[in-house]
Amino acid sequence: MADEITSTPSNDQAPAPRSGGPAAGGARPARPSGGPGGRKFFRRKKVCKFCTEKIDAISYRDVRLLQPFVAERGKIVPRRLTGVCTRHQRRLSLAIKQSRNIALLAFATRY
Repeated sequence: MADEITSTPSNDQAPAPRSGGPAAGGARPARPSGGPGGRKFFRRKKVCKFCTEKIDAISYRDVRLLQPFVAERGKIVPRRLTGVCTRHQRRLSLAIKQSRNIALLAFATRY
């Protein structure tokens, strides 16, 4: 036991590299775009339905128009999911709220 010497890293020795994530090992290796783990599909930029169909007025009475923009639970679907532009999203949310107040659309669904 007296012959055993424990090895501790000194200032002139570099510590052994650890295996692990990007924080431990540095940069990740580049993956080809067609291989596994790469981009699987190309998502097109969503365009505003109201701008393309040139719908100026969004009426609170048109429930068939408003229904796709209300989720199953009764929430208003956000712009990033529907692709509606900012101006029409504001008008759409106002029309949905007016339609809820006169009971054309439900505030929430039943279980």
